[in-house]
Amino acid sequence: MSNRIIITQSNYIPWKGYFTSMRKATHFVIYDDAQYTKRDWRNRNKIITQSGPSWLSIPIDVKGKFHQKINEAKINNHSWSVDHWNKIEHNYRKSPFYQEYSKHFKDLYLKELKNVVYLTDVNNIILKKCIALLGIDIQVLDSREFDIRGGKTEKLINICNDLRAKEYFTGPAAKGYIEEDLFMKNNIKLCYSDLEKFPVYQQGWDGFDHKVSILDMFFNLGDDTIKYFN
Repeated sequence: MSNRIIITQSNYIPWKGYFTSMRKATHFVIYDDAQYTKRDWRNRNKIITQSGPSWLSIPIDVKGKFHQKINEAKINNHSWSVDHWNKIEHNYRKSPFYQEYSKHFKDLYLKELKNVVYLTDVNNIILKKCIALLGIDIQVLDSREFDIRGGKTEKLINICNDLRAKEYFTGPAAKGYIEEDLFMKNNIKLCYSDLEKFPVYQQGWDGFDHKVSILDMFFNLGDDTIKYFN
């Protein structure tokens, strides 16, 4: 069986759509060689509070660093992890599966992440924890392990070829820039993930928002989280 690959930038405590194709893929390449962008999913995501969605943002040193890569972005205030955990705990402590799932993240926030310097490492640590909790069998790799070369689509093709991948999974937003003919020429099947039609579940407020951190699903759904993927 040929390898099936996902290549994407890291996100902080990602939403469920980030994990959608992982159950079909064999390799996940974190593409943090890309330029860091402010006010994006790289360093922030949303959780649910009693009044609705609220942002959790990791403070990043961006002054004078307009062209830094994601994997070069440094955290500039190391109290962030304690602050984030306190907000998570305050808003989810009454959720059905908080006690069961908080044990997987509490020490992560209060100890392991506390002194991590680079954003990409924070995202990687949390990503691997979430993958394990979801029971997804996939190999996580760093784009720095590859010889990144060529144009935007060519870089993706070259990583696929390096891993002998014959299927490439990406989100629907990629249709706006990806050169589909290059995948055809390299005999790589291009698969767009369906990021719609996720089932609704009970959140801790009078409303619903699909695009919040997967932590919301863990605390509200527990081991049934994976059943609420599309």
